[in-house]
Amino acid sequence: MARKKGILDFMKMKNDGEQAVWVTAYDYPTASFAEQAGMDLILVGDSLGMVVLGYGSTIPVTMEECISHCQAVRRGAPNTWIVGDMPFLSYQISDQDAVKNAGRFHKEANVDCVKLEGGRRVCSQIRAITDAGMLVMGHIGLTPQSSGQLGGFKAQGRDVKSARELILDAIAIQEAGAYALLLEAVPPELTGFITRKLEIPVYSIGAGQPCDGQLLISGDMLGMFEMFTPKFVKKYANMAEIEVNAFKQYINDVKTGLFPTDDHVYHILDSHEEFESLFKEFS
Repeated sequence: MARKKGILDFMKMKNDGEQAVWVTAYDYPTASFAEQAGMDLILVGDSLGMVVLGYGSTIPVTMEECISHCQAVRRGAPNTWIVGDMPFLSYQISDQDAVKNAGRFHKEANVDCVKLEGGRRVCSQIRAITDAGMLVMGHIGLTPQSSGQLGGFKAQGRDVKSARELILDAIAIQEAGAYALLLEAVPPELTGFITRKLEIPVYSIGAGQPCDGQLLISGDMLGMFEMFTPKFVKKYANMAEIEVNAFKQYINDVKTGLFPTDDHVYHILDSHEEFESLFKEFS
C-alpha cells in the first residue's frame, strides 16, 4: 500500500517538476477506485451539488452534505490526501465561521485540508484557518460560487487588467498562509507565470499544462455528467452510455424471462416435503 502524501511531498514534487494528479470523488466506490489507481489527491468538491445531487449550481450545497460526502470518500481512500471544499456561505460571513466550519471538516470527516474560493477578499479567512492549525488551499479564476459576478461560467484572466488582479490574488493567498493554489479556467500563459512566481504548488483545472498538477471532475472525465462538458475536459470513458445500455439490457432480460435464472436464486435447505407441509399450514 502506497504511503499517503503530505505537504512536504507536494512541495518536493513542485521543486522536482513532478506533476500531481487529482480528481474529484463524492462517494466510497469512486474514492476507492481513485486510490487504487494511485491518485495523489482527491477533492470532495461542492460540484457534488450538480454532479451528484442534481442542483442547478453549487450554491445550494450545505455543510452537512459536504461533510457526509467527505466521510464516504475518506472511508474509500484512507491513504490519499483529501481536500474538503467549503460550500457557499460557510466561510464568507466571518473569520469565526470559517474556522468553525473548517474545523468541522477536520473533526467530522478527517480531511487533510479545506479549499476556499476567492482571492484577496477571503485572505482574512485563510489566515484565520491557518492560524487555527489547519491547512488551506486557495482557488481563483473561474470560481463557481461567484459565477454570477463573473457573468457565468467563463474563463478568467484573458486580458491584462483581469490577469493583473489574479496575480495580485495569487500573491495575497500565498502570503495569507495557503499551502497551495488552484487556478480554474485561466490562460496557460498566466498559469505558467503564477506557478513560477509562487513558492507554493499551483494546480490547474482547465488552466493549462505549465503548473504543478492537474485536476478534473470525475463526472466529466468519466462521461457521467451530461448537462454540459467544459472545453478543458478530456473524456476518458463514457459511463453514461454504458449504464444506460446496461439498464436497457436488464429491463429486456426481466420482461422476456432471461433474468433471473437458476444461477441467481437460493434454493431451500430442508426437504420439499417439509416445505409442502409448511405451505399447507397456511392454505
